Amino acid sequence: MAAEKRLHTDHIADWCGTLRAGERVLLSGTVYTSRDAAHKRIFSLLDAGDAPPYPIEGAAVYYAGPTPAPEGMTIGSCGPTTSGRMDPYSPRLLDLGLKCMIGKGNRSPAVIDAIRRNGAVYLCAIGGAGALAARCIESAEVIAFEDLGCESVKRLSFRDFPLIVAIDSTGNSLFA
Repeated sequence: MAAEKRLHTDHIADWCGTLRAGERVLLSGTVYTSRDAAHKRIFSLLDAGDAPPYPIEGAAVYYAGPTPAPEGMTIGSCGPTTSGRMDPYSPRLLDLGLKCMIGKGNRSPAVIDAIRRNGAVYLCAIGGAGALAARCIESAEVIAFEDLGCESVKRLSFRDFPLIVAIDSTGNSLFA
């Protein structure tokens, strides 16, 4: 099996279109958490003509709701949530320039079309390994919707976070 590709979100435009379904990735850099409730609020902001809590263009979003950090840790358990719950929101965000989504599970045909149309990528994290995943997060800061608790939007700093390319920029999917 091929070695993992070490990638950084600062260069997302350079590598996003080069990945192929099935490749393993170690991702470093800035990633934003966002789940169902946060997506609804982000859409309310966008619909009102207001800025979202993070720049969508060129961003990487992790569908996760991290638990509070235990003493001595940066973050608590930080495993992926089911990505399909964000499918109603994803095509619009991809059309606004979102480049990378991270979660678990298959995506709808509309999301796959938007991934292909925008040269984006969908990466999967290992479900059930949130405590191990937390070891790859160097910092975590709530940046929006603090009242949502674990579902608030956070800015994370990943270091060698292990992922697999589930749907590449050409629409090839591990789920097909």
